[in-house]
Amino acid sequence: MLGSLRSIVQEVNTARDLPSALDIIVRRVRDVMQTKVCSVYLRDKHSGNYVLMATEGLNQDAVGQVHMAPGEGLVGNVATREEPINLEHAEAHPAYQYFPATGEERFSAFLGTPIIHHRNVLGVLVVQQAERRRFDEGEEAFLVTLSAQLAGVIAHAEATGALATMGQQRNEAKFAGLAASPGIAIGRAHIVAPPANLATVPFACSMDVDAELALFQQALAAARSEIREVGERLKNDLNKEERALFDAYISMLDDSSIAVEVCERIRQKLTASRAWAEVMLEHVRRFEAMSDSYFRDRAADVRDLGARVLMHLRQQEQSQRDYPANTILIGEELTASVLAEVPREKLAGLVSVKGSSNSHVAILARAMGVPAVMGAQELPWEQVDGVDMIVDGYRGDLHLQPGPELRRHYEAIVAEERELARNLDHLAKLPGETADGHRVRLWVNTGLMADVVRSLERGAEGVGLYRTEVPFLLRDRFPSEEEQREIYHEQLAAFAPRPVTMRTLDIGGDKALTYFPIEETNPFLGWRGIRVTLDHPEIFLGQVRAMMKASLGLDNLRIMLPMITGVSEVEAARKLVNRAYDELIDEGYAIKRPPLGIMIEVPSAVYQARELAKRVDFISVGSNDLTQYLLAVDRNNSRVASIYHSFHPSVLQALLQVVTACHETSTKIGICGELAGDPGGALLLVAMGYDVLSMNATNLPRVKAALREVNKSDLDRLLQQILTMESPEQIEEKLHGYLQDLGIGGLVQPQKAEASSDS
Repeated sequence: MLGSLRSIVQEVNTARDLPSALDIIVRRVRDVMQTKVCSVYLRDKHSGNYVLMATEGLNQDAVGQVHMAPGEGLVGNVATREEPINLEHAEAHPAYQYFPATGEERFSAFLGTPIIHHRNVLGVLVVQQAERRRFDEGEEAFLVTLSAQLAGVIAHAEATGALATMGQQRNEAKFAGLAASPGIAIGRAHIVAPPANLATVPFACSMDVDAELALFQQALAAARSEIREVGERLKNDLNKEERALFDAYISMLDDSSIAVEVCERIRQKLTASRAWAEVMLEHVRRFEAMSDSYFRDRAADVRDLGARVLMHLRQQEQSQRDYPANTILIGEELTASVLAEVPREKLAGLVSVKGSSNSHVAILARAMGVPAVMGAQELPWEQVDGVDMIVDGYRGDLHLQPGPELRRHYEAIVAEERELARNLDHLAKLPGETADGHRVRLWVNTGLMADVVRSLERGAEGVGLYRTEVPFLLRDRFPSEEEQREIYHEQLAAFAPRPVTMRTLDIGGDKALTYFPIEETNPFLGWRGIRVTLDHPEIFLGQVRAMMKASLGLDNLRIMLPMITGVSEVEAARKLVNRAYDELIDEGYAIKRPPLGIMIEVPSAVYQARELAKRVDFISVGSNDLTQYLLAVDRNNSRVASIYHSFHPSVLQALLQVVTACHETSTKIGICGELAGDPGGALLLVAMGYDVLSMNATNLPRVKAALREVNKSDLDRLLQQILTMESPEQIEEKLHGYLQDLGIGGLVQPQKAEASSDS
């Protein structure tokens, strides 16, 4: 049955809508299992009952009319027990209930399996047979497996409102991702589909049939021209059989039957891309089902041809695309180029199925102040085009089809945020210090020139982390030394005379360059940060030379080394920095030697902090990665995100240990990470003795406002209390209560306040 299972799942996943998917299920399962009946019952979230939604073998008039409460009848018992029920003589079971409308009195054998998604029973899949017999283990396993596959389809249908078209009430749906850029976006989803993937073309209609027909013909013509051009260019490199493939492609494009099928679907109001995808996927399935291996192999050719034409259709659609106000851009993996196509005034939020909070799109979103969620892997993104939704960039939550109450809740948060921002504007020109005069430097993390204006407007006193990898991520090759010099000079000049801390190239982990791929089983424990650049001194030297040249006449550069694990790496890097400096002096550049510092991001550096501090001019803790490594939690993995906690007692003890080592060696100590941008976290760091807090520009006014309301002596007492606590929840609750008592609880971002109240 494995081949049948794969075929059914493929058909279901490409079905036009939920009713079509359910019809495929009941029809194909009945045929494969050779039963008389196959039916699907779905839970109505409004009533909680299970409703007959599709059947082959029972009376069709019963669809939508038969309802069973949990525990009622055999179907209701499958739902409450959350396990299959397999009966030889169903009528003899005490839970059996007769529904005249179905006509099921003719059937004895019964097998029902629950459809479960994230511990919720969404429905029940049933097969029945007239004669008395028990379905065997293979049949039961087949139905259980199919139910698990169907669960995702049903969950997606609930999320996108597809169940509303089948008579059920439209419901709110919530999906979780990774918070990538803070803020709340309330708007309408706009899908950016991969340019050449037939399976991910969303179902969409168009009222302008003539325009879609013209679009289809243009795409066919463009694909023909492209294939002929490629075939001509490669004809001397290919043998006769290989050249024949291009002729076969042209022949398929000229096949009038395919074009007729597509045009017929377009006339049924489908968009050209959806019509083409449906027809080509049906042809792919026909080839895959053939017994002859030669013809089965041709399925790949059909898929490739389909992708080529689809790419041209997408290009045509892109040029005609009109973005509505409050657009929430959604894609499997958003890119900077896609983001640039949306007018800034219309872009409300971003959602990417793949990617992390450190992807360059996430960095760009933060620079632009656009709320964003990455890694939303459960989101049925292909099916939500045009759906009303809310993006919670604080918590990483996505709400589809929000009801009036939920919408009002988030609108209130947006209003509060705007009011708070207005009330904090006056702080920009005031120093970062406590009420009793303890001075702390408040710097910003940047990566793009778009960050500069927002940072200076909010009163940034310097740059604690300039991510030099961003210009590398936004190119398709390594930038030259002169290109880097221009970029770095622009950043240094914008902040002068304020200090700018430039981190040397930090790639690897979840930051990969397309032109310098690093394939590893465990990238976060692999070749990343300083390890890469020490192995490639030509990259390191070129970058450091560009930084120093960029600082000519400004002298506000600080160089910082990432991912340091021990003394030997610092010494090796210092030799290269000194070499670059000496070369530039010999070349006639009148530059000052910049301070050299390191990032402490891994546990080994915490335990060698004193030895490391003796060898550098400053230290900055990268709290995000340090927390990740201390807790053994991938912060970009939504499955374990709930146990990634910056206030974990072990993290706080490590942060305190680094400060102590730096104070003993008179080394300046700072921190750049999410913890520094949290008002409560910032107060703890000040109490520990951190000299510099570097954060996202958005959070700087909040931190400064909290800082100016407290006395350093009070913070010292608060820290001593917190260091005795044993759980991050206790610590966060204590901090939130402390801010509330001071009358500044409103500075806490929404997700922090809510987390504290739940603890």
